[in-house]
This record gives sequence, structure tokens and C-alpha cells, in this order.
Amino acid sequence: MCWALMTATVLVASGCGAVRSASNSESADHASLVGAWRSQIRFDSGALAGMKDLEFMYVFNAGGTMTESSNHDGEPPVPPAYGVWRKKGPRQFEARYAFYITRAPETFVDIAKGGGWPPAGRGVLTENIILADDGGSFRSTIVYSAFDPAGRPVEGGGKGAGAGARMGF
Repeated sequence: MCWALMTATVLVASGCGAVRSASNSESADHASLVGAWRSQIRFDSGALAGMKDLEFMYVFNAGGTMTESSNHDGEPPVPPAYGVWRKKGPRQFEARYAFYITRAPETFVDIAKGGGWPPAGRGVLTENIILADDGGSFRSTIVYSAFDPAGRPVEGGGKGAGAGARMGF
């Protein structure tokens, strides 16, 4: 009996009791971007214009930070993008997120020596998002800007549009 009481006390005190987190559908605020999203992006100009099947997955956090990853993160290998977002008006948002650009090794010997895809700058995406009335989808315009390792703008930037849907159960 004493052991059971102590176990129950520890579980409640540590937050493992009957309290549970709300599911995505229970916590979704239909006027907010908070949550997970999947979108299709089409660039009309710039280095990304040739990617006709480009998809992004985002997570917008309640504190105004976000993470984005695409189905092309491996071409060339680049990490996910990290950034911030803010509300601009009713159902209107702006997101700004950055990722590192890499360049291909010059030879296989460079890879064999422990080299890989060295840094070649960074990309910055600025996306203006308009959330649908039901909060389940959005349309967006997006601008891509590219920078060299010293932070100077380089060619390759472009403009495009996106359409996303909220992920859930």
C-alpha cells in the first residue's frame, strides 16, 4: 500500500498523472499558424524555378519561431531552415527563415579525406501567408534571396507562390 501511494505521488508530482496534452485537432486555433503544415511551392524565377515538385513542411511554434524542411533538402545536401513568423493582420502572416547553402566537393578525394559539402552561403525565404477562413489551408507569396559566405547578395534569388494545408489526424 505504501509503495503504491509513493508511486502515485511521484507520477502526479512529475506531471505523468491524468493530465494530458491536447491533440492537434483540439488545440488548433483556426486563426493561427501554430502547428504543422505541408505546402507546394512554385518559383517563377531564380535558381529554384526548375523545381516543379518542390514541397515544404513547416512547424510554426506558439512563441513565433518556426522550422521548415523540403523534399529537396538533399540536392545539394542542406539542413532544414529555421526562422521566425509573425501575425500581420486577420489571417495574414509573415515568415522569414534561413538555411545554409552548400557546394559540391571538387573531387572524390576531397570526400575521402573527410571533406563533404562545404558551406557556400545561405538562403533566406520571406513568405507572406493568407490563412483560409476555416484555418485549414493557406495561400502564399514567397521571395528567395541568396547570400555568399560573407553575407553579400548573389544571383539566384527568385519569387514564387505556395499553397499549404494543415497537417493533423
